[in-house]
Parts: sequence; structure tokens; C-alpha cells
Amino acid sequence: MQYTSESVETLVEQFTKLPTIGKKTARRLANYVLKMPREEVETIANALTAVKEDVQRCSTCYVVADQDPCPICSSDKRDASTICVVEESSDLTAIEQTNEYRGVYHVLGGVISPLDGVGPDDLRVHELATRIDPSFDDTAAAAPSDSEDAPDVEPGPAEDPSANGEADEAEAGPPVEEVILAVNPNVEGDTTAYYISQLLEPFDVRVTRIARGLPIGGDLEYADEATLSRALEGRGHVD
Repeated sequence: MQYTSESVETLVEQFTKLPTIGKKTARRLANYVLKMPREEVETIANALTAVKEDVQRCSTCYVVADQDPCPICSSDKRDASTICVVEESSDLTAIEQTNEYRGVYHVLGGVISPLDGVGPDDLRVHELATRIDPSFDDTAAAAPSDSEDAPDVEPGPAEDPSANGEADEAEAGPPVEEVILAVNPNVEGDTTAYYISQLLEPFDVRVTRIARGLPIGGDLEYADEATLSRALEGRGHVD
């Protein structure tokens, strides 16, 4: 027997599809929506629709934004020689709120997690390598040119290596000098960081990872051994 409105039950069912929202919380939200003015409900509905219609991913760093390239990648005030690698767009927002980082970003879209069936090919790892070296994919699939079975090719006219050098450099931007791995300090994050560091080892780029250790206001006696160990490894000079 239907005791309440079918529309309310449909709204409750949709709310339960959101993460961490159970049946009771969904019903409280639905009852709250019933008490809201119609204008506010329409504003929420329009915001939900706009997220699906207007939001896109930056083709350079893959952060969610309203334009492509995103404001960070298109800004001439950012240091494009430093790339901070994060798991999701929400991690980028957290770093930006510190107002300490002036480089650009690269959003992986997750971390390597074999138990969840997520491997390197499911992330934007190779896109990161391509940002460092645009010929990354080509060199990986290139065949050796000194093979005995290679056909003889008549050499063409010599090209001036500086003919397009300046144009290509201007289009590609400054070379990447450092890649900062800002992934979470857990098993999946460690696995992802190790994979990326090995992938980028052939490139002339410095690979670093954000420090891990004690939080501000924390007590040593309550910290676990792993946290203390990381804190000791990442110790620095006293300011």
C-alpha cells in the first residue's frame, strides 16, 4: 500500500543513489525539499542540469572546468615547468586553497588498485608522460631502424633542424623540470607513485612527492609508527 506521495518516494530513491546517503537521510532531505520555496528548488535543479551540460574536462590537465583549456592551464602567471599530479579534481582544489603552489596540474582520475580492477591503463598516466615528452607514444611503438630486414630508403633533402624549432617550442611551452606526486599516503597511492616514478625515470625530469608526517597540532604519543617514520624521513630545517 502506498502511504506517501509517489513523487516523494521517487525523490527519496534518487537521493539514496548519492554516496553516504541512506534511506533515513534521503527521506529527511526529501521532506526538507518539500518545505523549500519553489524558486530555491528550481535553482538546485538548474545547477544539477548545468553540471552535466556545461562542465567539461580540460584537454591538458583533465580537471573539471567550464572552459578548455582551464583557467590554470591558460594562465601565463603559472609555472608550466612544474606539474603537480593529483588523483581527482577535488585534490587540486585543496592544494589551490593553500595559495602556495604556482605550477600546473595533472589529474589522474584515480589510483592504481588491482583489487578494484584499476590498472595504469585506466588512469591518465601515459597522458602525463606525453606532456613531458610529446614523442612518448611514438618512441614506445617505434621499430629499430638498423634492422637487417629494414628496407633501403633513399635519403631525402636535409632539413634544417632550426627551421621549426622555435615554433614548436613556442607551441609546446617550457620543458617540464619537476613532477610533484600529490597522491594519498596509502597503499594505492604508494603503488601509483612508484609506477609513475618508474615510467618517468628515462626522462630528464625531477620526480618528487609531497611530505608525509605529523599533522599540525598532533601529539607524538598518539601517532603510529608509520607516521613517525615518515615524519623523520621528511624532516627539514627549523625556520
